[in-house]
Amino acid sequence: MKFGVSLNQRGSQARPDVIARFAQRAEALGFDSLTVSDHIVIPKPMPGNYPYHPQGEFSWQAARDYYEPLATLTFLAGRTNRLRLGVSVLILSYRNPLVTAKMLSTADALSEGRIFLGVGTGWWEDEYKALGIPEHFADRGARTDEYLRIYKVLWSEQNPEFKGRYHSFGNLEFSPKPRQKGGLPIWVGGHTSRALRRTAELGDVWHPIGLRPPAGLNPQELGAKARELAVLAEKAGRDPARIAIAFRCPLNFTPVRRGPMTGTAAQILDDIHAYQRSGVSHFTFDLARDTPELSLEAMQQIAAEIMPAFG
Repeated sequence: MKFGVSLNQRGSQARPDVIARFAQRAEALGFDSLTVSDHIVIPKPMPGNYPYHPQGEFSWQAARDYYEPLATLTFLAGRTNRLRLGVSVLILSYRNPLVTAKMLSTADALSEGRIFLGVGTGWWEDEYKALGIPEHFADRGARTDEYLRIYKVLWSEQNPEFKGRYHSFGNLEFSPKPRQKGGLPIWVGGHTSRALRRTAELGDVWHPIGLRPPAGLNPQELGAKARELAVLAEKAGRDPARIAIAFRCPLNFTPVRRGPMTGTAAQILDDIHAYQRSGVSHFTFDLARDTPELSLEAMQQIAAEIMPAFG
């Protein structure tokens, strides 16, 4: 079992010293990975259907100073030595795929092979409009699939050529290649059947977010999705055993049990074992707290009371 943490790179804690200290502490405590999230701009008229809050609410003020994820990864790579760094998740159709592939390849080369890529399609139409690409919203799923294929070609082929619905190219030099042979590991976000198909066809890891809106994904629900993924992988001609599951969820230590991954250390360990039986081999914990000190305290408690049970 591997353990990672999600970095809060926005709001009052979006300061170079704070995020560097968080990453360095995660590395020192033995965590395997750290992820950042993705927004480029925050439209101030917030939609009433924000998917990650029980009442669909979100304040744009809380998203001030939202650090761009690829630049943040490069910054953190220079402040750490071992920690694997990724995006959970990058909205692929916001960005030109050749530019993005180049930035990720460069970051992987400079970090000596420590970058992975979580991918998603996005949900906020107004952000697409603000970026000047409103037409990308309707076909964001098809674009995401094509962009992933473009990355794989650019990262692995010495003379990359591609002819697709949205982009075509050939007779060009693309370098540096990623340090990781064959390219960066692809973690596919989402819990829908379409996301599972994308994982089966193009992903190395299924990376659902659960235990908060819009998905619950208790161990039984996740296990059912994992079985669906295995069937889809076989149909795609792939070995299901070669696709890992990295589950992202909040974790809260409390003296009174309040639900999965919330309770005493012993109860949380039971939950982790249940998810492990459902196929999870990697956890990414959301540890957003009111202060950096409280986030570091939660991370320390995981390292002291959870991780030793898994060697």
